[in-house]
Amino acid sequence: MIIRKGVNNIINILIAILVFGVLIFVHEFGHFISARIFGVTVREFALGMGPRILSRISPKTNIRYSLRLLPIGGFVNMVGEDEEADPNDTGALNKKPVWQRIIINVSGAVMNLALGVLVMAVVVITSENLGSTTIYMFEEDSISFSTGLMVDDKIVKINKASTHIANDLIYEIMRKGVEPVDVTVVRNGEKIVLRSVEFSTIVSQGIEYGSVDFYVYGVQKTPLNIIKHAYFQSVSSMKMIWESIYDVVTGKYGIKQMSGPVGVTTAIGEAASTGRTNLLYLCSIISLNLGIFNLLPLPALDGGRIVFQVIEIIRGKPIKPEYEGYVHFVGIVLLMVLMVVVTYQDILKLFTGG
Repeated sequence: MIIRKGVNNIINILIAILVFGVLIFVHEFGHFISARIFGVTVREFALGMGPRILSRISPKTNIRYSLRLLPIGGFVNMVGEDEEADPNDTGALNKKPVWQRIIINVSGAVMNLALGVLVMAVVVITSENLGSTTIYMFEEDSISFSTGLMVDDKIVKINKASTHIANDLIYEIMRKGVEPVDVTVVRNGEKIVLRSVEFSTIVSQGIEYGSVDFYVYGVQKTPLNIIKHAYFQSVSSMKMIWESIYDVVTGKYGIKQMSGPVGVTTAIGEAASTGRTNLLYLCSIISLNLGIFNLLPLPALDGGRIVFQVIEIIRGKPIKPEYEGYVHFVGIVLLMVLMVVVTYQDILKLFTGG
């Protein structure tokens, strides 16, 4: 039994490394390909951090491609990125127009967002059922039924948030259903607003969520419905990620509710053990999350670099590269400290079952 558990843990770690590797590669490839399009001189394209374990220099481009020991990131090392380059070097990043540099910085996140949407489309295609927002039946002792909802109601809004597919419905009720909400439904062809509809609640990791206490009709899996569900499921997931970040910043969620590499690896292992569709869904969420997080205006992130480029547009001249480098260095240190703290919490959860 212990041996089997150990083997499963190793498999989960390998799956997580593969997932992280693909997502990081896609992100860095976005930076790399846009830099090459704009003629920026690239010194190295690296997957992973720390010492090199595999390395090769292209004889045609003189770019070093390397695989590094720690699978926790990657980078594209470009001339003129964090240092003052030769004024005559037209291939230096800091000699390129600001709009090109912004595109180079944005392209990594865009690639992750595009991959997340693509994987979500695969999730929709491979799903057994696609859910509508029309109520099929209620659970026994349903609170929402007793406070206004009826069978065959098509729910189109929870408070002011529109609902297009079942995932929208589930997310909005989980987030807002801890208190009475206004639900807009289409009933017998007429749109009506039901005031103060209530739902039962559940508590997970100290956070209270609304609970869906009814079932919805399925919809036929046509090409149009697949596109619709892939789009709205991706939009709903990005909204969930953005609002989760907002909740962390405003203090609704604390460090204990955050997950680092250990927690994500555990989640990937659990998703893999429950089926391919769940694993793909989680991979899509992680890819979307990586794309959104990297666009935050924080030092060391792509969004932080874009902030400096916007300041350059406003000032009419760039901030000295060494000063910008100091800011990004501090950002990296703070992010590493946060990662250590979150990882420590993840490990505690593994041993305490929290």
